[in-house]
Amino acid sequence: MTLVFDATPLIYLGKADRLDVLARAERRLVIPGRVYKEVVGDGMEEGYPDAKRINERYRDSLFEQRTFERDERFDRLLRETNLTPADTAVMLLAEEVDGTAVMDEKHGRDIAEIENIETRGTAYLLLSLVKGGDLPADEARETIDTMVTAGWHCSTNLYSSIVRKLDELQSE
Repeated sequence: MTLVFDATPLIYLGKADRLDVLARAERRLVIPGRVYKEVVGDGMEEGYPDAKRINERYRDSLFEQRTFERDERFDRLLRETNLTPADTAVMLLAEEVDGTAVMDEKHGRDIAEIENIETRGTAYLLLSLVKGGDLPADEARETIDTMVTAGWHCSTNLYSSIVRKLDELQSE
């Protein structure tokens, strides 16, 4: 399975200095060129530590960078949905490689659902690693808490659900 990353999961796992957990996913990890430019190129120019961390992991071959070529569908989605070019590339590249788009923003996930493109969020990835025995529940909780402290947006209901699920997984 291939995971195609949008900016937000990369940025906040980078801010939490926990990009290493993605290596445990044992999946192909792809960053579209547009997302890489936004997160690493622009981020490095601004001096963001998370951009440097993402770039280091890219140089260590954790991630593969791929370009999505504009086509008619890409242009239609840009016109009709208010998605950014990067978000659109994530969704369409995920579909192209028969993978999953990893994105946290509700609007993008809603559009992906309409387009029949599978999505997952950062919390899902962490929970699946815990469930698979690849990440201790306390580390996942610490990662989520650090991401929230760094500005990752998640509703109180979602946060409660994540913590409850981590507690269940830890007691199994």
